[in-house]
Amino acid sequence: MTMLQVEEPEPAPADRRGSPRGPRRGRWWAVGTVLALLIAPSVSYVRALTYPGQASFTVRTVEWVRDHGGAGLVNMLENWWYSHHAPTGAAPDPASLPTATPTVAGPAAPPALRALAGVPASAGEGTWVAGPRGRSGRPALYTTFVRPDRLHPSVVAGVAALDQSQVRTTLVAGTREPTGLGWPEGGQVPAALRSTLVAAFNAGFKMVDAQGGFVADGRTAVPLRAGAASLVVDRAGTVTVGQWGRDVGFGPDVAAVRQNLALIVAGGRPVPGLDVNAGGTWGSLRNQLQYTWRSGAGVDASGRLIYVGGADLTLSTLAQALADAGVIRGMELDIHPGMVDFFSYRRSASGAPLGSLLLPSMPGPPDRYLKPDQRDFFAVALR
Repeated sequence: MTMLQVEEPEPAPADRRGSPRGPRRGRWWAVGTVLALLIAPSVSYVRALTYPGQASFTVRTVEWVRDHGGAGLVNMLENWWYSHHAPTGAAPDPASLPTATPTVAGPAAPPALRALAGVPASAGEGTWVAGPRGRSGRPALYTTFVRPDRLHPSVVAGVAALDQSQVRTTLVAGTREPTGLGWPEGGQVPAALRSTLVAAFNAGFKMVDAQGGFVADGRTAVPLRAGAASLVVDRAGTVTVGQWGRDVGFGPDVAAVRQNLALIVAGGRPVPGLDVNAGGTWGSLRNQLQYTWRSGAGVDASGRLIYVGGADLTLSTLAQALADAGVIRGMELDIHPGMVDFFSYRRSASGAPLGSLLLPSMPGPPDRYLKPDQRDFFAVALR
């Protein structure tokens, strides 16, 4: 009996290699996964770079890294850099000092501030310069500078004193802080305030780091925290600063509240523990030791609104500068280059406001708050 022979079909070349389709699909899946992992953050980063509102490339990049899991790394690098670059020199760089002519003290001028003891005084140190005048004809703003750091006498802090009987303050939300777009001012000084604008200055930390809340324009954007340092604006535009729930609180007359960390000046003196920052009361661990741009605000015994800002300040020397300026209760505002700005304004020939910096070394730009800005700030105009 003859058996029928059936030839086995020759394996296809592809089969000889052991089913390549699986590995090929695997490779494409891996490539696709890598591309997806790259594309998602790339799109997010591009959005950060193109988000509406003024902010430098560096600021946008650093904040994007912070917001995407890199806050610890950024804090570590900032702590290392700023704490290891202490200021040097026995006197300030003349280019860092205001050049305006000091004013003969009048009845409305704040008391002259003490020069740093034990070192030669810099020209104009602690002597007030009159700024824009109010409807009464008296200056609504005075500015000067102090040196609050005995160990580093080259450090300068600019000081501005606003007469609240002549000005009113408005808290303006930025395009990104506290909650993004949708606020009525569009992140800039409102048109209605520009003809009487006296000053504008930065607010506090980003809300994720501020350990506090934000209220403005009839909205509670971020809940307020008991015990937080709070800059409170009433419906007349008058500012007070205090600890929420103890010195200040909600009432029918409250129009806006900006909280940031905890008070750094109370009873006219720096509060204890600033150099330790136990429990992160004043921000991330060791940030209090950084020699960096810092700013703060408070009120003095006469009810003036006081702003202080300067480079190479630690948290303790910022508090000392506020106390030296007569502040009875004060709080830290924002820190680091590009975050600290105080502008006073004069009018151009067309009536538009022209900004001048409190200190020549402040980064600016002078029109910062006259265009949409990502960060919230305070605008001060004549009553």
